[in-house]
Order: sequence, then C-alpha cells, then structure tokens
Amino acid sequence: MSASEHSTPPCLGLHHLALHVESARYDDTLRFYLEGMGMRVDWQPDDCAAYLTSGRDNLALHRVDAVERAHSALDHLGFMVPDAAAVDAWYERLSARAEALSIELLGKPRLHRDGATSFYLLDPAGNKLQIVHIPSISG
Repeated sequence: MSASEHSTPPCLGLHHLALHVESARYDDTLRFYLEGMGMRVDWQPDDCAAYLTSGRDNLALHRVDAVERAHSALDHLGFMVPDAAAVDAWYERLSARAEALSIELLGKPRLHRDGATSFYLLDPAGNKLQIVHIPSISG
C-alpha cells in the first residue's frame, strides 16, 4: 500500500447534527435553541426544517409526525464551553428560564473524574443536552 492509502483525509471535526422533532414540540424546540442556547438560523427552507448555528457548527431540526425513540442510538448533544465558570453561567441562565423555554434541568453542574465539568438538561422535544467543559479540548 502507498502512503496515501494509509493517511487519513482531512476532517474538520464533528460539527453537524440533525434531529427529528415531533410536530407538536417543533416550535418550542426551535425557540429553545434560538433563545435559550443563543443559536441563529443559518437556513430555513420551509416550516418543516431549520438549520441553526452558533458559528462553527450546524444543528438541523426536522419536523416529523412522530419520533420512534427506541430506534435511536443518540444519548445526548454536547455544547462545549471554554471553562468551568461558563458551565456555571449556562446553568444559571437556563435555570432562570427553564419554565419559559419548556426545558427540564437534570441536575446541577458537577466535576467528572476526567476533570470535565458539566450538567444535563432536556430540550422541549425531550433530547438530552450536555453543557460541558473538557479541559483537554475546550481550548
């Protein structure tokens, strides 16, 4: 085999995720990612799809009639932040607006064995999110 067959092609990282969102929860879920997480619409081709960004990423929300959760292997979405203080700031921000944003916080920020700090929440569609600082990759 040549050297090119052994080398890995360039990759910019995992910066895109697409979620199916039940129609009844779609508007609340879109509003949460815009108002709660501070994302903005990158492209919205119709009322059944929105592509959101916080700058270097892309989160696609696709309206569907029903979501079959038993067929998904997704555990959670992770939003990386620069330090543990930012985790705490996000917790305070989202705690204060949890009812208005139709979200459920699953616990307070905690320090993990690997040195990461995070907390989890459920978005209006029931997807689990993690706000996380991982010292080795958060910059």
